[in-house]
Amino acid sequence: MIRLSSALHAWGTSDFDDVFRQELMQLSIDQLPLQKAISMGNYVIDEPITVMNINAVETAEAVQVRAGIFFQTVIAGCNCADDPTPASSINEYCVIQLDIDKSTSAVSVNLIG
Repeated sequence: MIRLSSALHAWGTSDFDDVFRQELMQLSIDQLPLQKAISMGNYVIDEPITVMNINAVETAEAVQVRAGIFFQTVIAGCNCADDPTPASSINEYCVIQLDIDKSTSAVSVNLIG
């Protein structure tokens, strides 16, 4: 389960965007729905992601954040045995919505596009 307690604590302050981005970038890539967001490659590689905050609002139960995620993929499994060319990474982008529960800091993540 993902918890973004530092981001929740920073909500309503000028530090929220930075704290949110830093905390999200520290997650493992398999904690986010990046594999479902692939449009050009076929495998998400374990490289750092970049996070762009799009919008954040507060509801009665949660802080809802829409974020753009820049990540990298490769087309795995298509190299010939004698091809010395390394696999090139492909830059990809998706938008996710994270709902941070205000009482527990637990996060639900949904792929938007």
